[in-house]
Amino acid sequence: MLALCVVGVALFTGLGVWQVKRLFWKLDLIARVEARIHADPVAAPTPEAFAAEAASEAEYRRVGLSGHFLNDRETLVQAVTELGGGFWVLTPFVTTRGFIVLVNRGFVPPEKRAPESRAAGTIEGPTSLTGLLRLSEPGGGFLRRNDPGHERWYSRDVAAISAARGLDGGAGYFVDADRAAGMAGFPAGGLTVTRFSNNHLVYALTWFALAVMSAVGAYLVWRKRAR
Repeated sequence: MLALCVVGVALFTGLGVWQVKRLFWKLDLIARVEARIHADPVAAPTPEAFAAEAASEAEYRRVGLSGHFLNDRETLVQAVTELGGGFWVLTPFVTTRGFIVLVNRGFVPPEKRAPESRAAGTIEGPTSLTGLLRLSEPGGGFLRRNDPGHERWYSRDVAAISAARGLDGGAGYFVDADRAAGMAGFPAGGLTVTRFSNNHLVYALTWFALAVMSAVGAYLVWRKRAR
């Protein structure tokens, strides 16, 4: 029993320290995201510039792009949003600077899966857009792997989608497009989740409380044996 209590002290203290580290990481993430999503857009980085900087410095940066969409190469990725379940529409965007960026144009419900069902939302020809730079989501979703061969996508995996669509010279990130002014219907952009739950302090206090209880238990067992 004494050994078990000592192990409990070490284990619960370690978990508490880990949650404190997670707390400071989450607070830093929230501060960075809040600062970036309200900033003026800057030019989207080239693939070379993006590869040379830290991902944490680029994520959620507001960027601007000019060029045209390759609408015949869009990819639908399963999504759950405040509008319900459906799909993200990821469309390759050829920039005027010569590289390709996957642009998440927004959400469509299942009944709008076919491009012809949302023809009014198709953008042809030269255009400009703004949005948030997002990091690739490799592999797939929780317990579900992307299956390019059967067109089943559960995460926005930039490398896998680019390979499946035969895109060369692509950037290693994608952009969540803003909702265009005056744009109605689908795809519905501007749905990026920028609110993050932060329960790490509660978790840390819980683990530390269990560590204290284990320490008290160890003391009581030791005192009883000493008597």
